[in-house]
Amino acid sequence: MGESSSNGDVALDLNRGGGGGGDSNLTSLPSSSKIKDDSSLTFSVPFLQKLMAELVGTYFLIFAGCASVTVNNDFEKVVTLPGISIVWGLVVMVLVYSVGHISGAHLNPAVTIAHATCKRFPWKQVPPYALCQLVGSTLAAGTLRLLFSGKQEQFAGTIPAGSDMQSFVIEFIITFYLMFVISGVATDNRAIGELAGLAVGATILLNVMIAGPVSGASMNPARSLGPAIVSGEYKGIWVYLVAPTVGAIAGAWVYNMVRYTDKPLREITKSASFIKTATKRNGSG
Repeated sequence: MGESSSNGDVALDLNRGGGGGGDSNLTSLPSSSKIKDDSSLTFSVPFLQKLMAELVGTYFLIFAGCASVTVNNDFEKVVTLPGISIVWGLVVMVLVYSVGHISGAHLNPAVTIAHATCKRFPWKQVPPYALCQLVGSTLAAGTLRLLFSGKQEQFAGTIPAGSDMQSFVIEFIITFYLMFVISGVATDNRAIGELAGLAVGATILLNVMIAGPVSGASMNPARSLGPAIVSGEYKGIWVYLVAPTVGAIAGAWVYNMVRYTDKPLREITKSASFIKTATKRNGSG
Protein backbone atom coordinates (compact mmCIF):
# COMPACT_ATOMS: atom_id res chain seq x y z
CA MET A 1 0.00 0.00 0.00
CA GLY A 2 2.90 2.17 -0.48
CA GLU A 3 2.97 5.05 -2.88
CA SER A 4 3.61 4.65 -6.57
CA SER A 5 6.28 6.54 -8.41
CA SER A 6 6.07 9.99 -9.92
CA ASN A 7 4.69 11.04 -13.30
CA GLY A 8 7.66 9.67 -15.17
CA ASP A 9 6.43 6.21 -14.34
CA VAL A 10 3.56 6.48 -16.79
CA ALA A 11 5.35 6.64 -20.12
CA LEU A 12 8.78 5.05 -20.19
CA ASP A 13 10.97 4.89 -23.28
CA LEU A 14 10.65 1.20 -24.15
CA ASN A 15 13.42 1.43 -26.71
CA ARG A 16 15.90 1.66 -23.88
CA GLY A 17 15.17 -1.94 -22.81
CA GLY A 18 13.99 -3.00 -19.39
CA GLY A 19 10.21 -3.03 -19.30
CA GLY A 20 9.70 -3.96 -15.66
CA GLY A 21 7.27 -1.99 -13.56
CA GLY A 22 8.71 0.91 -11.59
CA ASP A 23 8.98 0.61 -7.83
CA SER A 24 7.87 3.18 -5.31
CA ASN A 25 10.79 4.65 -3.35
CA LEU A 26 13.24 2.06 -4.70
CA THR A 27 13.95 2.54 -8.40
CA SER A 28 15.11 5.62 -10.25
CA LEU A 29 12.96 7.12 -12.97
CA PRO A 30 13.95 8.61 -16.32
CA SER A 31 14.55 12.34 -16.35
CA SER A 32 11.78 14.65 -17.48
CA SER A 33 13.61 15.25 -20.78
CA LYS A 34 13.08 11.58 -21.68
CA ILE A 35 9.33 11.67 -21.05
CA LYS A 36 7.12 12.43 -24.00
CA ASP A 37 3.82 14.24 -23.60
CA ASP A 38 3.70 13.88 -19.83
CA SER A 39 0.38 15.73 -19.68
CA SER A 40 -1.51 12.83 -21.27
CA LEU A 41 -1.96 9.31 -19.94
CA THR A 42 0.05 6.77 -21.93
CA PHE A 43 -0.63 3.09 -21.36
CA SER A 44 2.92 1.81 -21.62
CA VAL A 45 3.84 -1.79 -20.81
CA PRO A 46 5.15 -0.95 -17.30
CA PHE A 47 1.99 0.98 -16.51
CA LEU A 48 -0.20 -1.88 -17.73
CA GLN A 49 1.81 -4.18 -15.46
CA LYS A 50 0.97 -1.91 -12.54
CA LEU A 51 -2.73 -2.00 -13.41
CA MET A 52 -2.65 -5.78 -13.66
CA ALA A 53 -0.93 -6.00 -10.28
CA GLU A 54 -3.62 -3.80 -8.73
CA LEU A 55 -6.42 -5.84 -10.29
CA VAL A 56 -5.00 -9.20 -9.26
CA GLY A 57 -3.96 -7.94 -5.84
CA THR A 58 -7.38 -6.47 -5.09
CA TYR A 59 -9.03 -9.66 -6.31
CA PHE A 60 -7.13 -11.81 -3.84
CA LEU A 61 -7.58 -9.24 -1.07
CA ILE A 62 -11.36 -9.27 -1.41
CA PHE A 63 -11.57 -12.99 -2.13
CA ALA A 64 -9.64 -13.99 0.99
CA GLY A 65 -11.18 -11.40 3.30
CA CYS A 66 -14.77 -11.81 2.18
CA ALA A 67 -14.39 -15.60 2.02
CA SER A 68 -13.57 -15.59 5.73
CA VAL A 69 -16.79 -13.66 6.38
CA THR A 70 -18.86 -15.98 4.18
CA VAL A 71 -17.43 -19.18 5.66
CA ASN A 72 -17.94 -17.81 9.16
CA ASN A 73 -21.62 -17.10 8.47
CA ASP A 74 -22.22 -20.42 6.71
CA PHE A 75 -20.50 -22.75 9.17
CA GLU A 76 -21.63 -21.77 12.66
CA LYS A 77 -19.18 -18.91 13.22
CA VAL A 78 -16.21 -21.26 12.92
CA VAL A 79 -13.81 -18.50 11.85
CA THR A 80 -14.84 -16.01 14.58
CA LEU A 81 -14.15 -12.28 14.64
CA PRO A 82 -10.47 -12.69 15.65
CA GLY A 83 -10.05 -15.17 12.80
CA ILE A 84 -11.60 -12.81 10.27
CA SER A 85 -9.37 -10.01 11.54
CA ILE A 86 -6.28 -12.17 11.16
CA VAL A 87 -7.26 -13.15 7.61
CA TRP A 88 -7.66 -9.51 6.54
CA GLY A 89 -4.39 -8.54 8.19
CA LEU A 90 -2.43 -11.46 6.74
CA VAL A 91 -3.72 -11.06 3.18
CA VAL A 92 -2.85 -7.36 3.19
CA MET A 93 0.63 -8.11 4.52
CA VAL A 94 1.24 -10.80 1.91
CA LEU A 95 0.05 -8.60 -0.94
CA VAL A 96 2.18 -5.65 0.15
CA TYR A 97 5.25 -7.87 -0.11
CA SER A 98 4.00 -9.47 -3.34
CA VAL A 99 3.02 -6.49 -5.49
CA GLY A 100 4.25 -3.50 -3.51
CA HIS A 101 7.39 -3.28 -5.65
CA ILE A 102 5.29 -3.37 -8.83
CA SER A 103 2.34 -1.05 -8.29
CA GLY A 104 2.76 0.24 -4.76
CA ALA A 105 0.07 -2.21 -3.54
CA HIS A 106 -2.60 0.43 -3.07
CA LEU A 107 -5.48 -2.05 -3.52
CA ASN A 108 -7.75 0.74 -2.34
CA PRO A 109 -9.08 3.79 -4.22
CA ALA A 110 -9.01 5.83 -1.00
CA VAL A 111 -5.27 5.19 -0.62
CA THR A 112 -4.64 6.08 -4.26
CA ILE A 113 -6.58 9.34 -3.99
CA ALA A 114 -4.89 10.24 -0.70
CA HIS A 115 -1.44 9.81 -2.22
CA ALA A 116 -2.50 11.93 -5.19
CA THR A 117 -3.69 14.79 -2.98
CA CYS A 118 -0.25 14.85 -1.37
CA LYS A 119 1.43 14.87 -4.80
CA ARG A 120 2.95 11.45 -4.16
CA PHE A 121 0.99 9.88 -7.01
CA PRO A 122 0.04 11.38 -10.40
CA TRP A 123 -3.63 12.34 -10.68
CA LYS A 124 -3.84 11.03 -14.23
CA GLN A 125 -3.16 7.50 -12.96
CA VAL A 126 -5.90 7.62 -10.32
CA PRO A 127 -8.89 6.69 -12.57
CA PRO A 128 -7.27 3.57 -14.12
CA TYR A 129 -5.96 2.47 -10.72
CA ALA A 130 -9.37 2.89 -9.10
CA LEU A 131 -11.10 1.13 -12.00
CA CYS A 132 -8.80 -1.89 -11.73
CA GLN A 133 -9.31 -2.03 -7.98
CA LEU A 134 -13.09 -1.98 -8.43
CA VAL A 135 -12.98 -4.63 -11.16
CA GLY A 136 -10.81 -6.88 -8.97
CA SER A 137 -13.20 -6.47 -6.05
CA THR A 138 -16.28 -7.16 -8.19
CA LEU A 139 -14.72 -10.27 -9.74
CA ALA A 140 -13.79 -11.59 -6.30
CA ALA A 141 -17.30 -11.01 -4.97
CA GLY A 142 -18.72 -12.70 -8.07
CA THR A 143 -16.46 -15.71 -7.55
CA LEU A 144 -17.63 -16.06 -3.96
CA ARG A 145 -21.26 -15.84 -5.02
CA LEU A 146 -20.72 -18.67 -7.49
CA LEU A 147 -18.95 -20.79 -4.87
CA PHE A 148 -21.46 -20.15 -2.10
CA SER A 149 -24.81 -20.12 -3.85
CA GLY A 150 -28.25 -21.23 -2.76
CA LYS A 151 -28.58 -21.74 0.99
CA GLN A 152 -24.91 -20.91 1.45
CA GLU A 153 -25.20 -17.53 -0.23
CA GLN A 154 -24.15 -14.73 2.11
CA PHE A 155 -23.73 -11.01 1.57
CA ALA A 156 -20.02 -10.43 2.11
CA GLY A 157 -20.25 -6.67 1.77
CA THR A 158 -20.58 -4.04 4.48
CA ILE A 159 -23.77 -2.66 6.03
CA PRO A 160 -23.98 -0.32 9.03
CA ALA A 161 -25.02 -2.25 12.12
CA GLY A 162 -26.32 0.93 13.73
CA SER A 163 -26.89 4.37 12.25
CA ASP A 164 -25.19 5.56 9.09
CA MET A 165 -23.52 8.37 11.02
CA GLN A 166 -22.06 5.95 13.56
CA SER A 167 -20.53 3.88 10.78
CA PHE A 168 -19.37 7.02 8.97
CA VAL A 169 -17.44 8.26 11.98
CA ILE A 170 -15.82 4.91 12.76
CA GLU A 171 -14.90 4.36 9.09
CA PHE A 172 -13.33 7.80 9.01
CA ILE A 173 -11.29 7.12 12.14
CA ILE A 174 -10.00 3.68 11.20
CA THR A 175 -9.14 4.75 7.65
CA PHE A 176 -7.38 7.83 9.01
CA TYR A 177 -5.37 5.53 11.27
CA LEU A 178 -4.59 3.17 8.39
CA MET A 179 -3.46 5.95 6.05
CA PHE A 180 -1.38 7.57 8.78
CA VAL A 181 0.49 4.28 9.22
CA ILE A 182 0.86 3.78 5.46
CA SER A 183 2.29 7.29 5.07
CA GLY A 184 4.75 6.61 7.85
CA VAL A 185 6.08 3.24 6.73
CA ALA A 186 5.78 3.62 2.95
CA THR A 187 6.51 7.26 2.14
CA ASP A 188 9.04 8.27 4.77
CA ASN A 189 12.56 7.15 3.95
CA ARG A 190 13.48 7.21 7.64
CA ALA A 191 11.14 4.29 8.35
CA ILE A 192 12.18 0.65 8.10
CA GLY A 193 10.71 -0.20 4.71
CA GLU A 194 11.07 -3.96 5.18
CA LEU A 195 8.46 -3.83 7.93
CA ALA A 196 5.87 -1.92 5.88
CA GLY A 197 3.78 -4.99 5.11
CA LEU A 198 3.80 -6.13 8.73
CA ALA A 199 2.84 -2.68 10.02
CA VAL A 200 0.01 -2.17 7.54
CA GLY A 201 -1.29 -5.71 8.01
CA ALA A 202 -1.29 -5.32 11.79
CA THR A 203 -3.20 -2.04 11.45
CA ILE A 204 -5.84 -3.73 9.32
CA LEU A 205 -6.12 -6.54 11.87
CA LEU A 206 -6.66 -4.10 14.74
CA ASN A 207 -9.19 -2.05 12.80
CA VAL A 208 -11.27 -5.09 11.86
CA MET A 209 -11.27 -6.27 15.47
CA ILE A 210 -12.52 -2.88 16.62
CA ALA A 211 -14.90 -1.80 13.87
CA GLY A 212 -15.93 -5.08 12.26
CA PRO A 213 -19.10 -5.57 14.33
CA VAL A 214 -20.09 -1.90 13.91
CA SER A 215 -19.50 -0.98 10.28
CA GLY A 216 -17.81 -4.00 8.74
CA ALA A 217 -14.44 -2.20 8.87
CA SER A 218 -14.31 -1.49 5.16
CA MET A 219 -11.61 1.23 4.96
CA ASN A 220 -11.84 0.68 1.21
CA PRO A 221 -14.53 1.89 -1.23
CA ALA A 222 -13.76 -0.98 -3.62
CA ARG A 223 -14.13 -3.54 -0.83
CA SER A 224 -17.71 -2.37 -0.20
CA LEU A 225 -18.78 -1.46 -3.74
CA GLY A 226 -17.70 -4.73 -5.41
CA PRO A 227 -19.89 -7.03 -3.27
CA ALA A 228 -22.69 -4.44 -3.41
CA ILE A 229 -22.70 -4.55 -7.21
CA VAL A 230 -22.75 -8.36 -7.28
CA SER A 231 -25.51 -8.71 -4.68
CA GLY A 232 -27.47 -5.56 -5.54
CA GLU A 233 -27.33 -4.47 -1.88
CA TYR A 234 -26.59 -0.74 -1.61
CA LYS A 235 -27.82 0.07 1.89
CA GLY A 236 -25.55 2.73 3.39
CA ILE A 237 -23.12 2.48 0.47
CA TRP A 238 -22.46 6.23 0.57
CA VAL A 239 -20.83 5.75 3.98
CA TYR A 240 -18.23 3.39 2.52
CA LEU A 241 -17.53 5.59 -0.47
CA VAL A 242 -17.15 8.90 1.37
CA ALA A 243 -15.82 8.13 4.85
CA PRO A 244 -12.78 6.03 3.84
CA THR A 245 -11.82 8.52 1.13
CA VAL A 246 -12.04 11.54 3.43
CA GLY A 247 -10.35 9.64 6.25
CA ALA A 248 -7.46 8.53 4.04
CA ILE A 249 -6.90 12.06 2.73
CA ALA A 250 -6.93 13.43 6.28
CA GLY A 251 -4.52 10.74 7.50
CA ALA A 252 -2.06 11.41 4.69
CA TRP A 253 -2.14 15.17 5.23
CA VAL A 254 -1.78 14.95 9.00
CA TYR A 255 1.27 12.72 8.61
CA ASN A 256 2.74 15.25 6.19
CA MET A 257 2.20 17.92 8.84
CA VAL A 258 4.08 15.95 11.50
CA ARG A 259 6.75 14.78 9.09
CA TYR A 260 9.81 16.71 10.23
CA THR A 261 11.76 16.55 7.00
CA ASP A 262 12.35 14.40 3.94
CA LYS A 263 16.02 13.99 4.89
CA PRO A 264 17.22 10.56 6.01
CA LEU A 265 17.45 9.94 9.75
CA ARG A 266 21.25 9.85 9.58
CA GLU A 267 21.37 13.39 8.23
CA ILE A 268 19.00 14.61 10.93
CA THR A 269 20.62 13.02 13.97
CA LYS A 270 24.10 12.58 12.50
CA SER A 271 23.95 9.14 14.03
CA ALA A 272 27.06 7.97 12.23
CA SER A 273 29.26 10.54 13.91
CA PHE A 274 27.44 10.00 17.20
CA ILE A 275 28.16 6.27 17.08
CA LYS A 276 31.82 6.89 16.26
CA THR A 277 32.12 9.33 19.17
CA ALA A 278 30.46 6.89 21.54
CA THR A 279 32.75 4.11 20.34
CA LYS A 280 35.85 6.22 20.91
CA ARG A 281 34.68 7.14 24.40
CA ASN A 282 34.04 3.50 25.28
CA GLY A 283 37.39 2.49 23.87
CA SER A 284 39.27 5.14 25.77
CA GLY A 285 37.38 4.21 28.95
